[in-house]
Amino acid sequence: MKRIILSIAAVALVFNITSCREVKENAEEAGNAVENAANAAGEAAGEAANAAGEAVNDATNAAGEAIDDATNAAGEAVEGVKEAAGDAMDKAGEAVNDAKNAAGEAVDGVKDAAKDAEKAIKNTKIKVETTTDDN
Repeated sequence: MKRIILSIAAVALVFNITSCREVKENAEEAGNAVENAANAAGEAAGEAANAAGEAVNDATNAAGEAIDDATNAAGEAVEGVKEAAGDAMDKAGEAVNDAKNAAGEAVDGVKDAAKDAEKAIKNTKIKVETTTDDN
């Protein structure tokens, strides 16, 4: 009977040792799996951070380009308005000069007409005096 009990105890001890090895191996495998998952999660987080940084840079660059384009367009519009205003001022100046010249010519015309009228009156007066003297 002693032998049977000792045999059972020895068999139980062998199973216990085998069972501990399996637990240790399973624990190591689980630890490796956790480590691999942590590494994968870290890499994924790093890649996501890099992608987010690139997206922010791209958005910043696009916004900067849009601001530059808007500034250039506004500058071109201002230049167009300046040119149009300058052209309008030039045309207004030309119109004033033309009006001044026309007024001067009209005054000269009136002076000439007045001189002609004065000469005509003098000639008529001389003819009238000559005619009255003859009678």
